[in-house]
Amino acid sequence: MPSYTIGVDFGTESGRALLVDCHSGKEIASAVHHYAHGVIDTVLPDSSVSLPFDWALQDPEDYIAVLQNAVPEVLRQSNVSPQDVVGIGIDFTSCTMLPVTKTGLPLCLLPKFRDHPHAWVKLWKHHAAQAQADRINAVGAARNELWVQRYGGRYSSEWFFSKALQILEEDPDVYAASERLIEAADWLVWQLTGAETRNICTAGYKAMYHDGNFPSEDFFATLNPAFRDVIVTRVQGPLVELGAKAGALSQQAAAWMGLPEGIAIASANVDAHVTPPAVKITEPGHMVMIMGTSTCDILLGPQLREVDGMCGAVLNGVVPGVWGYEAGQNGVGDIFAWFVENAVPQEYFQAAAAEGLDIHTYLEREAAKLKPGESGLLALDWWLGNRSVLVDVDLTGMILGLTKATTAPEIYRALLEATAFGARRIIEAFEERGVEVKDIVAAGGLPEKNKLLRSIYADVIGKDLYLSGSPQAPALGSAIHAAVASEVYSSVTDAAQVMGKLQDEAVRPNPQHSAIYDQLYSEYRMLHDYFGRGGNDVMKRLKKIRNAQGGL
Repeated sequence: MPSYTIGVDFGTESGRALLVDCHSGKEIASAVHHYAHGVIDTVLPDSSVSLPFDWALQDPEDYIAVLQNAVPEVLRQSNVSPQDVVGIGIDFTSCTMLPVTKTGLPLCLLPKFRDHPHAWVKLWKHHAAQAQADRINAVGAARNELWVQRYGGRYSSEWFFSKALQILEEDPDVYAASERLIEAADWLVWQLTGAETRNICTAGYKAMYHDGNFPSEDFFATLNPAFRDVIVTRVQGPLVELGAKAGALSQQAAAWMGLPEGIAIASANVDAHVTPPAVKITEPGHMVMIMGTSTCDILLGPQLREVDGMCGAVLNGVVPGVWGYEAGQNGVGDIFAWFVENAVPQEYFQAAAAEGLDIHTYLEREAAKLKPGESGLLALDWWLGNRSVLVDVDLTGMILGLTKATTAPEIYRALLEATAFGARRIIEAFEERGVEVKDIVAAGGLPEKNKLLRSIYADVIGKDLYLSGSPQAPALGSAIHAAVASEVYSSVTDAAQVMGKLQDEAVRPNPQHSAIYDQLYSEYRMLHDYFGRGGNDVMKRLKKIRNAQGGL
């Protein structure tokens, strides 16, 4: 009997649906639906309310539109009978969270709160809760809280309770009305099934859930007395293991998508954490880098190690039976996009157009003509702060070595190299604590499209780099989890061996290039530690001056 599952990957700008044959692993059809409101970072929709720096919001109705458009489109393309679809899995960028009522209604959809920024979805790259994160870290360290080391010593402003505490302290009315605070991934499963659940992945990596418990009420009360009962009143609920069935498709959601009511809905997941099975990685030793606007790194290990700056370590957090580690970089593709949108002279756009190339392809080609070190440039990849290993969003980007003769392709290459140096620093942090990294698997549109980036990463890191065999790896990972939730397979590991895809050919380091990059990396490390570990806090002082001059 035919069995198909659908994986839906909710990204920063759009959602992607993928229809997969569970028995052959063949990807039958895919469709993308772009969010109507994209990233809300300047002004609220249909409003005059402006947003300060470091805010990044979204509209939850854009997520529903993905289900209503992308899923029917893959069914239309494929001619697969909806009756043969046995399950759906979803994944999300995280931590992306929102306040809702007890029935799951987002507060931003209520007229009363439409003009309240804190009532909207806080996207993963909402970085305005740094003050709350700093206090969480100080209190956690003073109390010797277990979660401190599980997060590499620092809890991020991107994560769940930093954002929740910001809501409480900056808009108490929204907080008081929020009967539930929930990850967008879990909220969407709620919309699909009609029942609230929480997935073990986001609880462990983003919300301090470890060894069967959240932190105590005393911990939260120390942060703010009104925060004491946040777990009991707004967070606590059924926790569902990865690959498990969270519920059955409701009548309403079935009507949105044209699917049979009652099919299995898998536990929600994070886009990065669902990807290793999609590239057949279910054992320790292989770092999976999910590269796009940012990069999220996932690594499996047989035992727990406390790694500087890791974003979390959770047993069974990626696949059963092993520890799943997370790290990453706040800005990668976003940095390249910034450069193209703000700093590339018009003559390069004209030259690219004359050859029928898009600007990124043209800059990549021109930058590939340069030898490592030829530009004399070195950059710090902190345009959106540093996620790992410094865990500090108040850090900013830097380019060193600019002269009047510097060209756009030289800067473009220096930015590619900077992100590779950042990735190497993360890998070294794991290796320094005894977590093995044998090779790299890169997934996402960025490494697939950019050959120069692939070669630079292999040369800088000094390890073989493999590519995903699917252009939609997170969506494929969600489809794999759906196949387990619908009992086509008994485990994620078994499903991954059939449905996962990894290209055989590796990008191997060029020893001559690696020797030059070793020299440049040593300079990067000095700058990294000098500006990132308190040697010179000029980046933070500049931010304070900016804010004092009307930046907020």
